Amino acid sequence: MTEKTTWRSEMVQVCDDQSLGANFDIKTDAKKKKKKKKTKKKKPGLVQTDPPSIGLSKIFRTGAYPTGEEVEYQLDAGRMTSAEARERERLAQEDPSTNYQNIRRAAEVHRQVRAYARRTIQPGMTMTEIAEMIENGTRKLVEESGLESGVGFPTGLSVNEVAAHYTPNAGDTKILQKSDVMKVDFGVHVNGRIVDSAFTMNFEPTWDKLLEAVKDATETGVREAGIDVRMCDIGDAIQEVMESYEVEVGGKTHQVKAISNLNGHSIAPYYIHGGKTVPIVKQHGSERDETKMEEGEYFAIETFGSTGRGRVIEDGACSHYALAKDLPEQYNLHHQSARSLLKSIQKNFGTLPFCRRYLDHAGEKNYLLALNTLVKERLVMDYPPLVDPQPGAMTAQFEHTILLRPTCKEIVSRGDDY
Repeated sequence: MTEKTTWRSEMVQVCDDQSLGANFDIKTDAKKKKKKKKTKKKKPGLVQTDPPSIGLSKIFRTGAYPTGEEVEYQLDAGRMTSAEARERERLAQEDPSTNYQNIRRAAEVHRQVRAYARRTIQPGMTMTEIAEMIENGTRKLVEESGLESGVGFPTGLSVNEVAAHYTPNAGDTKILQKSDVMKVDFGVHVNGRIVDSAFTMNFEPTWDKLLEAVKDATETGVREAGIDVRMCDIGDAIQEVMESYEVEVGGKTHQVKAISNLNGHSIAPYYIHGGKTVPIVKQHGSERDETKMEEGEYFAIETFGSTGRGRVIEDGACSHYALAKDLPEQYNLHHQSARSLLKSIQKNFGTLPFCRRYLDHAGEKNYLLALNTLVKERLVMDYPPLVDPQPGAMTAQFEHTILLRPTCKEIVSRGDDY
């Protein structure tokens, strides 16, 4: 397998001329000064601030953003040299509905924001501080503009036995502890093309092997994915790798289990779950999903591991919501507040997931009764936290977004960190 790593960000360096000393005579210096007058100085480009705050269009002025990691397909190693595949690649690049640059712009925002988050997040911070740091950075770098660009979904900060779907609601005072294992799952979108990528943080070594297992499993899923690959075969490979790891805690050994009712997924424009699922466990008999990945599709390969039961249930206060996928054209809402909130959701988020803090950000007030009404009428779907119920269970997650281009697989969210 050959790899071409081209995901590093462009950096602009500006150097000043320095004196070379007194070894040059006056005549030489005069010529040098004269030459300088004829030289037109280049304007220095912008370099990202720390913390990141400059919109990427001001840094990447040509509109060409860094390409992700390009990997040759395992099942068809001739695609990169095929004239037919290269022509399909050219057409895909020019198709506005595909628009690789939208995806790459979102991916570069994700890389820069998460780089700052990973070196900044520390125990003692509140979950609200962490979420707002990530979201504010995303909004600035992607140059948030209605449904054209912005956050892709609520920032997941699920801790310990909670595997997914927790973000702080307004008033949440939860503080990150040194003993916590926190999943950081956030998304960025440009014109509805969502980059979905996640990592896990721990602050003491007890759970290092858990994180290693899940990261290895995600890399396995990324490696196995490709055009004409069956979903069930990816699940087989992921579980085999994940469950080859063990974690020792307090003298007791725990096998890492792939969480069987969580999975990766395809991504469609403005839909974080595009219709296809990527299992992370071995499927049996008639349950085996032999659906194949196809050229041009776009997937989030994510895996979840647990030291507990290896299966999650819904538990806890809900923070994640999204419009119902099949919203009826006609519906009866007796409460004016619910009708008003529904219009606000459609205007501000469309089919993108949102949370209560995003309603606050949009200027909505006293909306909880209206929101519950919309959920009850199934016009809005609620997604409570997903928890491994076994006492003492610990969970971890890693995730990458991949694009199945005609010539190669592009791991668009790849960075120097993972």
